[in-house]
Amino acid sequence: MNTFQLTCFLAVADTLNFARAAEQLHVTQPAVTQQIHSLERELNVKLFKRTTRIVRLTEEGGAFLNDARRMVALAERAKKRFENPQDQEFQVLSLGCYSYTHLFLLAPVLRQLVKVYPNLHPRLQVVPSHYLYRMLEEDDVDAVIGFREPRLKKIAAVYKELSSVPVVCVCSPENPLSVRESVTIEDLRREKLVLLDPARSQGDMARVQGQLMDGRAFSDFYFCESPEAATVLVQAGFGVSVIPDLFTPPDAPLTQIPIERVDPVSFGIYYKSMQGNAPLKSLVRLLLKSTSPESR
Repeated sequence: MNTFQLTCFLAVADTLNFARAAEQLHVTQPAVTQQIHSLERELNVKLFKRTTRIVRLTEEGGAFLNDARRMVALAERAKKRFENPQDQEFQVLSLGCYSYTHLFLLAPVLRQLVKVYPNLHPRLQVVPSHYLYRMLEEDDVDAVIGFREPRLKKIAAVYKELSSVPVVCVCSPENPLSVRESVTIEDLRREKLVLLDPARSQGDMARVQGQLMDGRAFSDFYFCESPEAATVLVQAGFGVSVIPDLFTPPDAPLTQIPIERVDPVSFGIYYKSMQGNAPLKSLVRLLLKSTSPESR
């Protein structure tokens, strides 16, 4: 395995097109194809599903993606270190999450953090949840930001709650529910529902979705791979959604309605240790401060 193979893999993963990847790397398309095939033989897996119409990552390719990025980044960092040994080394803080919405919460905190650590280089990764905790265990990320996982799911990390987030019904202003001050689970069971794919739903939200789906026809549901996609279908009038209000786009033409007798969900940060990682320790402190009731 060499860095050119990995660079070709990352270029194809980024463009999902062998010809554009070759153009980006200033090599021929057969050269890119040869490097991908060589890498697949070495790993003994298929990294891409390729037809005459589309190219997409296989599940194995998605699992390998962050390893490839990390190896290429490490190689580039090593080369740069020897190019300019007099330069001050930067500090990397790698954070993972499974929704882009979580990343948007970090901007004000990172703005404060870089004042304390001017050479800080944050690495923000959005990764499917079933990969995130493996990355944390293998030290590929310093921390994972998201909703608390069920206690039955064993995670070798410390969990620190940052906020208790209400679960709300989200609907378009044209929906009759939009004038209500609150709704019940029974009210929602009479509505078409836009829900997260059960395989992607986390912790307490999976339980709430299970209550809403129990005994109903499959045709009553629209499943989405992300909260952002769910809000698009809600705006389009396909139904209502039930999500933590953290996920609701602030400028979207949507109505949020409290749901009776549904507990808030815990949102926080998982990390293995803060020992020897001053930027992470400061990040957690700033996050706790920014999400405290006094700061709202």
